[in-house]
Amino acid sequence: MVRRYCRSKRNLTYIIMKETLPKHVHIIGICGVATGALAIAFHNAGVKVTGSDKGFYPPISTTLLDAGIDFYAGWHVDKMTASGDPDLVIIGTATGNTNPETEYVRKQEIPAYSFAEAIGKFFVRKNSIVSVGTWGKTTTSALLSWVLKEAGMNPSYMTGGIPLTHTAAQLSDSAWSVLEGDEYKSAPWDNTPKFAYYNPTHLLLTAVSWDHADLYKTEKEYFDVFEKIAVHAGTSHPIIACTDDTGVRNVLKKTNVPHISYGRSPEADYTFVNIGSDAEGIHFDIVHGTETQHIRSPLLGSYNAQNITGVFTLARSIGIDADTIADAIHSFQGIRRRLEKYSTKPVTIISDIAHSPEKARTTLSILKEITRNKIIVIFEPNIGGRSIESVHKYEHAFTDADYVFIPRLSKLKVAKDKKELDGLALSEVIHKTHPHVAYIDDDSELVAAIKAKADKGDCIAFLGSHGFRGMIETIVDACKDK
Repeated sequence: MVRRYCRSKRNLTYIIMKETLPKHVHIIGICGVATGALAIAFHNAGVKVTGSDKGFYPPISTTLLDAGIDFYAGWHVDKMTASGDPDLVIIGTATGNTNPETEYVRKQEIPAYSFAEAIGKFFVRKNSIVSVGTWGKTTTSALLSWVLKEAGMNPSYMTGGIPLTHTAAQLSDSAWSVLEGDEYKSAPWDNTPKFAYYNPTHLLLTAVSWDHADLYKTEKEYFDVFEKIAVHAGTSHPIIACTDDTGVRNVLKKTNVPHISYGRSPEADYTFVNIGSDAEGIHFDIVHGTETQHIRSPLLGSYNAQNITGVFTLARSIGIDADTIADAIHSFQGIRRRLEKYSTKPVTIISDIAHSPEKARTTLSILKEITRNKIIVIFEPNIGGRSIESVHKYEHAFTDADYVFIPRLSKLKVAKDKKELDGLALSEVIHKTHPHVAYIDDDSELVAAIKAKADKGDCIAFLGSHGFRGMIETIVDACKDK
């Protein structure tokens, strides 16, 4: 990438010369959360973007459509090259290594990058903030990018979710970048963790607990990649580390990198205390030495106090004023389909991408924090949650729900030799450990049933990875007179 520096009154500004961006980018696997964000960023930077994927689901598909980006289902070389060969092709991790478009790109020697390589090539800046961890990295990277935007720093950024306050990714002329650092492999042909391409100068480490056993065969292999990136980042600035987490403490002990700690413990450099939670969000205090900053956030779940404190700590470490950070936290509305609030009065209505029994259990435990009234769930699992092998995972998964409704399930491609639970069978499985479960395959009847059960102060939760065919919006309207 061609780079130049220009001197201003305030600082040395790192600039991407716009003419170095490709004129036409094609993304194979465009409907992933991360690749969709990449598409939006290139599109907004003036690049022609096209894409293909094996399937399309909201909210990514609707976001791409709203942006005016052209994409299509399946792998079709003729469609990819309809206006000539693209200047650059980005190949998504889940698209496989032998689809016709990928094969054509290689045969024609068209420049091609994995998602992570593209981020490293076009997004990483002189000051590279990267949020990594087994969990918490999407929320913290999205909030960090918002804090820097609100502080007037206009970063380039990418996060693996769709924020409700700003786009999921952006290319800018700023000297700063904020990136969600995924530890999974960069491509089917490249086992390098994605975050290895992001050259962090400022690292936020949220949690480390062995994951992705298909790639990291042992716990040591998994921890090794976090230790390497901590050492790399620690040579530039102290890393920001959540010392509540045992895995993070082990990484710090093993690497002995300079760090600034945050967490519940009064021994941490930044400590969060006095947490309160209700349907409007959370509130708490962050204590650093003799200074205390009160925080209010519309995010649900007391666990988010930890994520927010990590963001606050990193933002303070790069010199952003505490009140500016607190104001940005207060205005950050969260991430689409991550405990997204559609309404809080008279009935709280939320949507969450909890498409498995395990995720549903976790989400419901969070909702239990914010209401003493009824919790009514509409649940649609993805492929894994419909498999016969998943039946045992449903035992007591909906304990915190008062009523569970199973809607007509979206059609998914399933291997011919695999048996899956249909809506009725799924309701019968859940009914074994939950008394109030119903399968209703007609959407209008389901909406009527939900409205009949809901009273003022209750919580209605749509849990699943699909769009619920407009039922959420219908329920919001239907419950306004409660």
